[in-house]
Amino acid sequence: MSYLVFYTNPQSRGRIAHWMLEEIGEPYETVWLEFGPAMKSAEYLAVNPMGKVPALKHGDALVTETAAICAYLADRFPKANLMPTANHPARADYFRWLFFAAGPLELAVTAKALSWQVPEGKSGFVGFGSYDATIAAVEKALVPGPYICGAQFTAADVYVGSQLGWGMMFGTIEKRPLFEDYVGRVYARPAAQEASRLNENYLRSRQP
Repeated sequence: MSYLVFYTNPQSRGRIAHWMLEEIGEPYETVWLEFGPAMKSAEYLAVNPMGKVPALKHGDALVTETAAICAYLADRFPKANLMPTANHPARADYFRWLFFAAGPLELAVTAKALSWQVPEGKSGFVGFGSYDATIAAVEKALVPGPYICGAQFTAADVYVGSQLGWGMMFGTIEKRPLFEDYVGRVYARPAAQEASRLNENYLRSRQP
């Protein structure tokens, strides 16, 4: 089997992909990159022309974009059971909410964090419509529980859980009981705990 090489920084969306790597339970090499020259070097630009992390090499395959990495790993390593099977009704929910979290939810939260205002009557021009509508949609999707696709934990939970967890931590997503319960549940997973430990250990190792 081809070797997995993971490029990341602990203060980036790489933490989401790192959690996903721990979930699949396959060996991988972590290449820690600092922001600045290391990410803009010719060597790394050959991996990701955007000069950003995370990125994943798997043999000859190169994957960038956090949601794409999560989807790729779930598909490539089916024994981890991180996506509903092809004929399962929850398969549609899986794709829907994974990419909703990477698209409308992330943009809505970013817009709020940067105080971007959608002009009145122009909500149809932006993918998230409005912040309130986006958050309400996620909350409604989580009501059946325990996970975003129902009974099965999937790669979509890695992304949705991370977005909600970060948002509530930094105040860009309001703390709602349903969100807090859900994030507490997914963050308690051993893979999430291990990924967090690895990232925090690296951060501590960089302190003077």
